[in-house]
Amino acid sequence: MDKAKIQLFSDSLRKNLLEETKKRAAHYGITGKAIATVEQEFEDSIIIGGEVYPRSIRDQRAYLVKEIEKKGYDRVMEEVTYTWFNRFVAIRFMEVNDYLPVRVFSSTSSGKTDPDILTKALDLTFLDIDREHVLDLKSDGRHEELFRYLFLRLCNYLHTTMPFLFEPIQDYSELLFPDRLLHTDSMLRDLNTIIPEDDWRETEIIGWIYQDYIAEKKDVLIKAKKQYTADQIPAVTQLFTPKWIVQYMVENSLGRLWMLNRPHSRLYERMEYYIRPDEQETDFLKISSPEELKVCDPACGSGHILVYAFDLLYEIYKEEGYLEQEIPEFILTHNLYGIEIDKRAGSLAAFALVMKARRMDKKFFDHPVQPHICVLENIELDEEDIDSYISAVGSNLFPTGLKETLMQFTEAENFGSLIRPMVGDVTDIRKILAEKNMSSNLLLFDTHQKVLKVLEQTEYLQPRYHVVIANPPYMGNKGMNNQLRDYAKKFYPNSKSDLFAMFIERGFDLLVHQGYSAMVTMQSWMFLSSYEKMRQNILDNATIICMSHMANGVMGIAFGTAATVWCNAYIKDYKGYFCYVEYENIGSDGKPISFPPYNERNKGAGLSITGA
Repeated sequence: MDKAKIQLFSDSLRKNLLEETKKRAAHYGITGKAIATVEQEFEDSIIIGGEVYPRSIRDQRAYLVKEIEKKGYDRVMEEVTYTWFNRFVAIRFMEVNDYLPVRVFSSTSSGKTDPDILTKALDLTFLDIDREHVLDLKSDGRHEELFRYLFLRLCNYLHTTMPFLFEPIQDYSELLFPDRLLHTDSMLRDLNTIIPEDDWRETEIIGWIYQDYIAEKKDVLIKAKKQYTADQIPAVTQLFTPKWIVQYMVENSLGRLWMLNRPHSRLYERMEYYIRPDEQETDFLKISSPEELKVCDPACGSGHILVYAFDLLYEIYKEEGYLEQEIPEFILTHNLYGIEIDKRAGSLAAFALVMKARRMDKKFFDHPVQPHICVLENIELDEEDIDSYISAVGSNLFPTGLKETLMQFTEAENFGSLIRPMVGDVTDIRKILAEKNMSSNLLLFDTHQKVLKVLEQTEYLQPRYHVVIANPPYMGNKGMNNQLRDYAKKFYPNSKSDLFAMFIERGFDLLVHQGYSAMVTMQSWMFLSSYEKMRQNILDNATIICMSHMANGVMGIAFGTAATVWCNAYIKDYKGYFCYVEYENIGSDGKPISFPPYNERNKGAGLSITGA
């Protein structure tokens, strides 16, 4: 995979899309300096800045203006840009892999410059097209308008399969759809030429494209050396995990748990970085079937870790004798869970999992299953409204801690998976409340919807997982905004110095007893005195199964890191497996030349708990 071309592609497409988005907004009298008012309205048109526009755009434009007034011009332009960026990337990926009925940006016929979606427009019955409208556009030579019409129809068609990425296009994003896509110097050229088609066949490319998309913003934010607002945290903390590290963590957590339960399994033959224990353990978390396994990435980004977990689960199901065409549905239904604060990353994570499922099951789109990806949202509930709601639905449905939990999500996009719900299992409560019809009570209907959303998010954040695997965000205390810093001091006193350390602690909360946590983090938690209490707590209550300690640059960043696998239980006299990976041991393909890097594993090495 050519990383340089992926970066060139991401930079070029992002900049061109942003420029086109702003041009389209300006076309409707909206710029970063001023917003023109609607001067006159007629039955079929409106006048803005002396220009006449069809009346059909009035409501969409009004919504766009409202969003700009609420969020600011730059942020709305950025949001629309990544909406179209995600959709363009997704459709390009699907057309190269032959997952669509028609090619959208290119042609299967050599020598043709027009994409197949244009030349075959009248045959696209699956899009429920208006044939008369298509014929009119074709006969008038309005190819740009025809392409726009067909592309929007395709997005609406894909909504059924992937609603997380292709929301129904009826809002202002339709107004800002880029122009001039069919010109020889347009974005279509970049989509079709910069990245070789062979690279588009790897699901991993989704994550690399996303990291490169936000790289420029990340650099600007880091150089500013200031506190980061909630909406800036995703960009400044996103870091794509090299595949070999993902394999190491997944294989020695999920893979290990399965091997303990199936000691005669041949799964280890498919795990390149799995460390086989010297002796078979007898006291471990019992799993009777693959469907029981619950794997969570609490900071899932664009889903790279979940995608590899999918691969390993697929092999587990196959080994257990499940029908191959049924396995993808089982995995997405029962096994994989992702939590994220960045909507665009969460959408790509869900997309990557759906693409993995489609690769394994050619008929998956006929019976799509939605991935369990939870993008946390801020939800504000007034205590008085909650009390009124409790009175209406019955206080017997509200166990201890539920009322307090309903008020824990006002900063969900800031605190993310670090939120520790103050209530126990809410699954049954959510099902009961979801069946209540509150539409007749307008005063409580909005509260009802918010309560259901809080309960949905709460379910993801409860201790129910057998395996937690993550490359959590890295951010020191100086970068945290005031709300996040205060939250860290109150709820994570032993790990408050950095987000990654708080996620290490939080990972244990999410697990059942004897479950496995695997995280790649900065190395400082092993040495600094500020983490001494955290280290002591881990050594008293958990067990380090293995660790790959990595030198500066091994992860692609300029400081040392460690990929660690813990068991969420203290195992007396257990001696883990430790190795140190030098930068010189990493080959041109980004993988270790040898692993472990020593002839003999360093078994039984311990951690100092005495401070720096």
